[in-house]
Amino acid sequence: MLDYLTIGTIVNVHGVRGEVKVIPDTDDVNRFRKLKKVLLFSGGVRREVEVKGVKFSNKFVILKFDGIDDRDTADKMRGIELQVERKDAIKLPEGRYFIGDLIGCLVVEDNGDRLGTITDVIPGAGSDIYDVDCGEGKNILIPVLEDVVLSVDIEAAIVTVKLPKGLREIYL
Repeated sequence: MLDYLTIGTIVNVHGVRGEVKVIPDTDDVNRFRKLKKVLLFSGGVRREVEVKGVKFSNKFVILKFDGIDDRDTADKMRGIELQVERKDAIKLPEGRYFIGDLIGCLVVEDNGDRLGTITDVIPGAGSDIYDVDCGEGKNILIPVLEDVVLSVDIEAAIVTVKLPKGLREIYL
């Protein structure tokens, strides 16, 4: 499991007072309202900053950090990831998982056959979709549905699935 979880990425500046626009990487953007501190992650280095203000604008979260008071300084922050320590992360309801914990999990069928590893989780309208690398240039997209994803064991990094009829034939 990851020690740090990415909650968003700075994509632009907002105004002239050092505020930044963030694309959130979380289902619950309201988690930003409670955010007191955040880790700025770039180039393998984390730096803690205090959050002084939070606003929302369309799909963006607008953040004001302590010590970032002008547009030029904020503009240099583009591309920086915002992270929190796992201990500070929001508590997820049962059956929900952090994307970072799912990436790299082995996917096996209910009969024990190995399918591959999760490389991405794609948000979908009806359900999320696991992008699974099966090797040899083959991928399979698996819908995250109750009757398809039978179990998720984050500690063991194994996801057990029962593929819908015909899905194996389409992809593999």
